[in-house]
Amino acid sequence: MSDNSKPTTPSSISSSEQTTSISSSSDSLFKTQLAIESLSSIIPSFPPDLLFFISSSNPSPTLNPNPAFSLLHDPQVASQVSSLLRQPNSGVGDNNLYRWLYDTFQSGDPNLQLIVLCFLSIIVGVYLSRVALRKPLAGFEAVLLALYAHETTSRTGQPITVNVPDLSHPSVYHESKAPIENNATRLNLTVICPSLEPHGTVRSTRRARIVGVALELYYNKISSMPIGSKMDFYEFCIVWAGQEDEWDVDKERESNNGGKEGRIPLPWELLQPVLRILGHCLMGNKKDKELFDAALAACKSLYARSMHDINSKALLATGSLLRLGKMTMEPNDEYDPTEIQKSNVLTI
Repeated sequence: MSDNSKPTTPSSISSSEQTTSISSSSDSLFKTQLAIESLSSIIPSFPPDLLFFISSSNPSPTLNPNPAFSLLHDPQVASQVSSLLRQPNSGVGDNNLYRWLYDTFQSGDPNLQLIVLCFLSIIVGVYLSRVALRKPLAGFEAVLLALYAHETTSRTGQPITVNVPDLSHPSVYHESKAPIENNATRLNLTVICPSLEPHGTVRSTRRARIVGVALELYYNKISSMPIGSKMDFYEFCIVWAGQEDEWDVDKERESNNGGKEGRIPLPWELLQPVLRILGHCLMGNKKDKELFDAALAACKSLYARSMHDINSKALLATGSLLRLGKMTMEPNDEYDPTEIQKSNVLTI
């Protein structure tokens, strides 16, 4: 029996892949053009190069190789959107800006989703600071639920776990008089974030969980975030901590004024992603000193808050980050991390 079908050659496969790539690129440019055009009708002024891009009837990479990247890092656009999000009546009810943020993230385009994540620090900061006012914040919650639903789908019901060694057995790098059992290097599974359940509304019992998941998504993309977005986040960390004098705990205790306005509860499911974001700048490169100093100041405020709340878990995490930040500022080649510090006394 003869086979009349044409054989698949490498050239035909390459041509098919190239066609798919061009089609995907065109679709991404079209989505970006629509998103930029919609945003231009919301904010007062817009960069000329992006206005020229959306005015084209046939957008192509020759006009702007990466318009979404240009929009992500444009300080003019960021300043205007930030001002709208910080307005006293922001987040209440239906609004064109929140609808744009929601629709842009739901577009599924990774470059456009980064733009929405760029403003997450302000959305979360303003939202959590106003929750206590008991006003409807449906605009903010719609965006947060979109991010939460995205993560719920991408994780496919699986928790985030990490394998750690079983410290009850000697490692292969240490001598031991007793014979090493076969399970000496057995790994224990530790759950960092449990599996997610779909939620359609934000209730008080779910709020920290939903916001925490959104911040985990922000952390996963933090290397692509502009510096201004990170600075906004560290600003709100200090507001949430409610500790003006980071290290003067005695003075804070004497004043007993409840801290700065905007102070919020900090359960671990919310604090954990916050500290991971702080750690990115404290343990990363020090090219931007202003960003490093802002992250260090936020960590100091959270450490003082942990002292005030007598939260041992938060104290260990924030104290470790401060120590790592200090080591980054003052590198010491003679430092031995295995040496036990004798003068490490905690006064409560």
